[in-house]
Amino acid sequence: MLGTKSDIYSLGIMLLQMITAKPPMGLSHHVSKSIEKGTFREMLDPAVEDWPVEHAMHFAKLALQCAEMRRKDRPDLGKVILPELNKLRDFADDNMPMMMMMFGARNNNVYSRTGFSSSNQDTMSDSQSMSYESNSNSSTSSLGKM
Repeated sequence: MLGTKSDIYSLGIMLLQMITAKPPMGLSHHVSKSIEKGTFREMLDPAVEDWPVEHAMHFAKLALQCAEMRRKDRPDLGKVILPELNKLRDFADDNMPMMMMMFGARNNNVYSRTGFSSSNQDTMSDSQSMSYESNSNSSTSSLGKM
């Protein structure tokens, strides 16, 4: 039966893929074993320098809970997952200015892996707003003709 708990499983696998950059097949098993063996750092995406390993491991453990095989063993989205993800986001927000200062010009383009810089995102937001306003004005004018 598919439902919220199935989505939680998928979320767990996606979270593991985010930090490891590895394919999903057997990923939860490999991450779990690496934590047990003390080799978790080796599982992390090597393209990311200076992982905050303690926080990454906390994130991985949350993802592993989400990817539990039995539906009833998976955590609740609102009570467990979102509060934990919010804590990790706060950690990232608190440390981003420090990280930018430490790495300076070397990593100026934070969004390089996605191909979007922050200035591109601002431009996209502005053009999307203009497009929306244009579409809503034409919709309104065509409604008036009916």
